[in-house]
Amino acid sequence: MTVKVRRQKPRRRVFWALVAVLLADLLALSDTLAVMSVDLGSESMKVAIVKPGVPMEIVLNKESRRKTPVIVTLKENERFFGDSAASMAIKNPKATLRYFQHLLGKQADNPHVALYQARFPEHELTFDPQRQTVHFQISPQLQFSPEEVLGMVLNYSRSLAEDFAEQPIKDAVITVPVFFNQAERRAVLQAARMAGLKVLQLINDNTATALSYGVFRRKDINTTAQNIMFYDMGSGSTVCTIVTYQMVKTKEAGMQPQLQIRGVGFDRTLGGLEMELRLREHLAGLFNEQRKGQRAKDVRENPRAMAKLLREANRLKTVLSANADHMAQIEGLMDDVDFKAKVTRVEFEELCADLFERVPGPVQQALQSAEMSLDEIEQVILVGGATRVPKVQEVLLKAVGKEELGKNINADEAAAMGAVYQAAALSKAFKVKPFVVRDAVVYPILVEFTREVEEEPGVHSLKHNKRVLFSRMGPYPQRKVITFNRYSHDFNFHINYGDLGFLGPEDLRVFGSQNLTTVKLKGVGDSFKKYPDYESKGIKAHFNLDESGVLSLDRVESVFETLVEDSPEEESTLTKLGNTISSLFGGGTTPDAKENGTDTVQEEEESPAEGSKDEPGEQVELKEEAEAPVEDGSQPLPPEPKGDAAPEGEKATEKENGDKSEAQKPVVFRASVTRFGFR
Repeated sequence: MTVKVRRQKPRRRVFWALVAVLLADLLALSDTLAVMSVDLGSESMKVAIVKPGVPMEIVLNKESRRKTPVIVTLKENERFFGDSAASMAIKNPKATLRYFQHLLGKQADNPHVALYQARFPEHELTFDPQRQTVHFQISPQLQFSPEEVLGMVLNYSRSLAEDFAEQPIKDAVITVPVFFNQAERRAVLQAARMAGLKVLQLINDNTATALSYGVFRRKDINTTAQNIMFYDMGSGSTVCTIVTYQMVKTKEAGMQPQLQIRGVGFDRTLGGLEMELRLREHLAGLFNEQRKGQRAKDVRENPRAMAKLLREANRLKTVLSANADHMAQIEGLMDDVDFKAKVTRVEFEELCADLFERVPGPVQQALQSAEMSLDEIEQVILVGGATRVPKVQEVLLKAVGKEELGKNINADEAAAMGAVYQAAALSKAFKVKPFVVRDAVVYPILVEFTREVEEEPGVHSLKHNKRVLFSRMGPYPQRKVITFNRYSHDFNFHINYGDLGFLGPEDLRVFGSQNLTTVKLKGVGDSFKKYPDYESKGIKAHFNLDESGVLSLDRVESVFETLVEDSPEEESTLTKLGNTISSLFGGGTTPDAKENGTDTVQEEEESPAEGSKDEPGEQVELKEEAEAPVEDGSQPLPPEPKGDAAPEGEKATEKENGDKSEAQKPVVFRASVTRFGFR
């Protein structure tokens, strides 16, 4: 017995050691389950988290506030963020950076770069000849790109989330303005990579707001479509969005609520910041007037004094939203001279009269893009801090013709809450109730190419072709395939933005280059030489517009097919009898099973499509001869074939047609892409 017991003790120790290791692994796994969202506003950011036991909570910063100023102060060996950096703006305005998101993805000759320099002359912007962009020159030794500064802010936001969650966090959903183009979205992704964040999705802030509104009102959504307009005026810009809520039937989960972005309008420079700058200029004029005759310097030449005036203008704008007048006062504004002046709401409204005239603009744009009228809008809901200005509400109410404006949403935190809900839905660690989100393409994207045509015998000419890949207000994410079927040699094609006529002249200048990239294909001619006896099915380029609204070219391949003899084996009598018995007892294929199965993706005939707004995730064949995209189902792209193996969709076709005497056996050669990258 003694020997037996001694043999068991080590086994028990080993067993409990294994249990302890497993428990430690489980605890370590549970400590990394949290996800976060960052609502990046021009003036401030809101961070939210989801972790086990803490569903959708706004993160408090070190000052126990729910929003944090997007400000960075950079010194030789120190960095300050948030409220600490805001307090440093007075002492060291040159090294304190704010509103730098307006420079993301902008080349040096962009009008917004000049506008930023005019608004904040204390900052020295230098030209980067390699990237054709600008840097912040803090000192001769210190210079940072806007992406690097944003990376610092995102890293700081992660530290706030980790302190609040008491565990490390890597996965995040980040909000971006809906009007961000490809260059601006890629700049945000680059900044997130610098911060070590894994971006689950870049979600448009208006979409995040609409998602938050729908999630908390799920019970009010039914099969009848409800059209809601969100008017979001923040610090830097204004966005108007028309959203349709409705219960729809999904293959995965049956009837589920859905939001669809129907229309979008925006004004890139209409916001609270421009109002504050007008107030700052007014206060500076009053101060200079008070010191007139004392041979004093212009206060506008003193960066510290202007930083103080901007802070006071921000406070004054907020107070005048609730009061008819207020006394602006700053101790020791310049040269130890105090400043005190009375400002009325009427004066403020006169200063910003031209800004208030622009308030209805985004509404009209949204209605036009949605092809709707105001009568179809059930409610107009205010979002964003600048909508608290009474004159904005007055002008907007008159423009939409409603009895009242909706204020039943948290104007500051709605986007952060919607984004963190999406983060939980995308994370594998959480299970949330499905809410279908159908976002919309704001800037159409097309492919342009030139080929030689023979109009008459012996007479050749060049024909320029355009094919729309992603149409304006079409849903995304989705994949598209364009087929070039008249090329047998190496060629180039261009990926450009489509018709941007809905943008004004100034917006077009801010938008920048309409060319995304040029793709040069090599190896096409060699592929035709390699398979001279095979039938060419064209050169196929596979495009993907992902959940973040970022376009990518997945692959380009040259496809060939040949005919091979296929003699299917005769089905034995015993097998036929077994199948008959199985169907008699319910083992056969039922209509429901067939409906829920995966349909084979067939190649469409060359004919124009009826309509330009395609379903999310669909695969579309765009032929050279076709005038528009041809819809070809809603199946995702087949897995990338290896070697000469056929794509999955074509394999399935071959299997289904196995009883025919001849079947097509495709051989795939993938052409190489020598250069592909977005500016």
